[in-house]
Amino acid sequence: MNNKLKVMIVDDSPVFRALLTEIVESDPQLTVVATAENPYEARDLIKQHNPDVLTLDIEMPKMNGVQFLKNLMRLRPMPVVMISTLTQHGADITLEALEIGAVDYFPKPAVENTAEMIHYKQMVNAKIKMAAGANVKQGHSSQQAEKQAKVKQKSKQFDLIAIGASTGGTEAVRSVLSALPSNLPPIVITQHISAMFTPSFAQRLDAASEITVRDLAVDSAPLVNGCAYVAPGDKHMVIVKRGGCLYCELDDRPPVNRHKPSVDVMFDAVAETLGDRAIGVILTGMGQDGAEGMLNMKNAGAFTIAQDEQSSVVWGMPRVAVEVGAVEKVVSLNRVPRLICDTLFST
Repeated sequence: MNNKLKVMIVDDSPVFRALLTEIVESDPQLTVVATAENPYEARDLIKQHNPDVLTLDIEMPKMNGVQFLKNLMRLRPMPVVMISTLTQHGADITLEALEIGAVDYFPKPAVENTAEMIHYKQMVNAKIKMAAGANVKQGHSSQQAEKQAKVKQKSKQFDLIAIGASTGGTEAVRSVLSALPSNLPPIVITQHISAMFTPSFAQRLDAASEITVRDLAVDSAPLVNGCAYVAPGDKHMVIVKRGGCLYCELDDRPPVNRHKPSVDVMFDAVAETLGDRAIGVILTGMGQDGAEGMLNMKNAGAFTIAQDEQSSVVWGMPRVAVEVGAVEKVVSLNRVPRLICDTLFST
């Protein structure tokens, strides 16, 4: 009993508080130590119970979840998983919460189908347990990458940069892109994210970067230098070459490594299509998606980079990639842009 992870639930809906309590308590490794209907009540309960993980509703009366999260991350940083709505408004606020320091998010259940509810329970509890071990003190704001200037291209030609990420990745990807110059080959990005969130994610990346970032909503999009393309949240992204030009195509095959989009699918396609003319980057994330694909990239001659443990929110995907021998360089998040540019350009 004593070694169970302590969870606290903050949500203004008594019905959802009861449902989430039942879900969390169904896992023998978790226990709910307190519930609160608003942030003001939560403040005192956090001090009293010292939970390992907080689940926090985004939209509540009196003080919304994002404002409470800002205060919490400033005064008492701890693992927080946001409870989101699958709407455009919910997507914008959730991505803001991830920027502030939330580890992850999950939606309120939209259906009551038994099989889907079982999957929902597993997903919620997996995210809570993952959050408990997350590197919260390496807060997103501390990962400010050094801005890289435009410089002359090296003789070695790279035609594509492929980036894969999961938990903690929305901010890690933003940190990398915001520090890169615009005179780069195309960048393709697979981030584990809900389909509803992809447009907002792409817009936030675009606003933070000199690079033009696009949500890949159209199949067979030609890849253009100085642009980055984000895989939609419900399709795999593959890279093909036709008539000497590179294109992104959407792939509707089943999930790979339980993910759709899958980083492995993208990396495999990059390895097959570009061989040694690509750079692969694997950032923070839970699980092992991307490790096998990155190994295929490396074996094809590509240059491969992984984010290090200290700067990762969750060192899962990069760790497995390192363990299987897929990675040439392991660096902190704020050094990834410089390494990309050093690889691409002469000094």
